[in-house]
Amino acid sequence: MRKTRVLIVDDSAVVRQIFTDLISQAPDLEVCGTAPDPYVARDKIFHERPDVITLDLEMPRMDGLTFLKKLMHYHPLPVVIVSSLTPQGSRMAVEALELGAVEVLGKPGSSFSVGNLADQLLTKIRAAARTRPRPAPAGPPAVAAPALSLSPLTTTHKVVAIGASTGGTEAIREILTRLPPTFPGIVIVQHMPPKFTTSFAERLDQLCALEVKEAADGDSVLPGRALLAPGNYHMLLQRSGARYLVRVKNGPPVHHQRPSVDVLFQSVAQAAGGNAVGVILTGMGADGAAGLLAMRQQGAHTIAQDEDSCVVFGMPKEAIQRQAAAKVLPLNRIAEELVRHLAQ
Repeated sequence: MRKTRVLIVDDSAVVRQIFTDLISQAPDLEVCGTAPDPYVARDKIFHERPDVITLDLEMPRMDGLTFLKKLMHYHPLPVVIVSSLTPQGSRMAVEALELGAVEVLGKPGSSFSVGNLADQLLTKIRAAARTRPRPAPAGPPAVAAPALSLSPLTTTHKVVAIGASTGGTEAIREILTRLPPTFPGIVIVQHMPPKFTTSFAERLDQLCALEVKEAADGDSVLPGRALLAPGNYHMLLQRSGARYLVRVKNGPPVHHQRPSVDVLFQSVAQAAGGNAVGVILTGMGADGAAGLLAMRQQGAHTIAQDEDSCVVFGMPKEAIQRQAAAKVLPLNRIAEELVRHLAQ
């Protein structure tokens, strides 16, 4: 089989060497070149024709975001962003995902072991290699009134659970920005490293009529609120009397992921049963398929994103094959289906 060719773009010689060593150990991947800045990277892209690029955001001569804009406009390629675990770094990483990057990885540092970094790096490169690059959007998402409306509900016992991975940040944004402020409580797992989920939740909160926040242990699930699982922690739904709340906790990764969509969906099936709606979006692997099936078996309405609108048709495909999805819809129809179903 042809190996996936990777170009490493990073101003740190140490990082370039670590990534080269890790990638070279994988039988299905190879490093076709390295570049200390975007100008060298431009030439390497022309000559080496990489399949995937790992891109540092803080570099001399031209910053990573400027380079990414140009790349996605003139020569779209799957890009894995490598960003520092600082508030500024994570905000830049979220912006890079809006510009067309498909994965994000925390910059190697004292908080990483080489083994942990290797698993994350190789998984994200493989996921990126399976994506369909999309041209850069004409501009940043506009803050607009939601296109859909929903009469205020008389009860608060409905809950919507959403799970996504590669390509999921933009899919989640598209759905949430179309939901009204009266919408039932939402719980979300997006595979993302620690710190980056904080910036992602803050960005969604700016764009949505709903309140969006990174979940903390014990947070209530309320109408008009969406809770995003924090990176490196599982999130579970729990019922407490007449209300729902979330538990945020540690635990072993499930499907190599923490947070895991399956962990959330299984808890929603148990806590909410037929009062829930489950949505599985773009992503590589099988995380969420078993949990969505459990939700459907408990009477929940379940939706999977269709192949044509997915960045990676892995997680939805697995759910569909297990007959976990009652409906398979393109991304631009999922918000409408949620409102339609919950208004009944």
